[in-house]
Amino acid sequence: MKPDTHSPGAASPAQPRLLDRMRDAIRVRNYSVRTEKSYLGWVRRYIRFHGLRHPADMGGVEVEAFLSHLVSQRDVAAATQQQALAAILFLYRDVLGVQLPWLDNVVRPKKPRRLPTVLNRDEVMRVLALMDGRHGLMARLLYGSGMRLMECLRLRVKDVDLQRREIMVREGKGNKDRVTVLPETLVAPLVGQLQRARALFELDQAQGRAGVFMPDALDRKYPAAGASWGWFWVFPADGHSVDPRTGVVRRHHMHEKSLQRALQIASRQAGITRQVSVHTLRHSFATHLLDSGQDIRTIQQLLGHADVSTTMIYTHVLNRGAHGVRSPLDALGMVR
Repeated sequence: MKPDTHSPGAASPAQPRLLDRMRDAIRVRNYSVRTEKSYLGWVRRYIRFHGLRHPADMGGVEVEAFLSHLVSQRDVAAATQQQALAAILFLYRDVLGVQLPWLDNVVRPKKPRRLPTVLNRDEVMRVLALMDGRHGLMARLLYGSGMRLMECLRLRVKDVDLQRREIMVREGKGNKDRVTVLPETLVAPLVGQLQRARALFELDQAQGRAGVFMPDALDRKYPAAGASWGWFWVFPADGHSVDPRTGVVRRHHMHEKSLQRALQIASRQAGITRQVSVHTLRHSFATHLLDSGQDIRTIQQLLGHADVSTTMIYTHVLNRGAHGVRSPLDALGMVR
């Protein structure tokens, strides 16, 4: 497929057109706003790294040089390098329509296998005891259900089943749906949160505000659904914001950084010296279930892992320290 006519000297006017085409291709595939920003950002860096040359004039050598630069000069993590590669491949394959026979020669980054940080039960209790309000409820929900941060924030009212004690996670990682457990102890707090959300929902209705964001162009198929209670956020933001894609002012869900900051503050106050993130609660959920005798396949389904080998990493966490090998020094019985 022949690329659009361009010249190296006209890189500046050509670049916005290329990025607009890429943005359209991303949105047609219903990728998230975060993925869109990330992919466009990496393509901009790739073009600038090669002196504003048009990507159609470049290939495997240039891609490999850029990826190598990220590691050798920028010292980025393997996951970051992989993200950059994914963005560039999307550009060539889905935007430029260029065949990629040179891909076999591009060294793909390998993510090092590291054991996740896991809190023991006492540490979880100390951290959660220091968190209250919505942040405390979300932290307990993450530990009690194994959801990821954005899965929790994007929860809709219709996906919380208080009677069956289930949560339907929509469009999780890999764009897959799954069902996970709703802790019994969180039913009453969730009812209270839904009442607070209902008040904001009715306020928006009274003010004639636009409905919430709808995924996969459902707002065109079901125009009234975005303004219905079932589609409203379980954890709505206090204020309104501009939708970056449509320019519509509407109520979004809470911002992820607020919970991240609250958890980090609580973990420091609890005296935990290890690096704790929101994802640590998900790791702790899986490890504690495994430790209590739950089978690995059930945990895989609750976490939404495509391959059980991903879930198996938690068995390695259990095999450390007091749960695994006994030190030979302890066998000597020496006390000084």
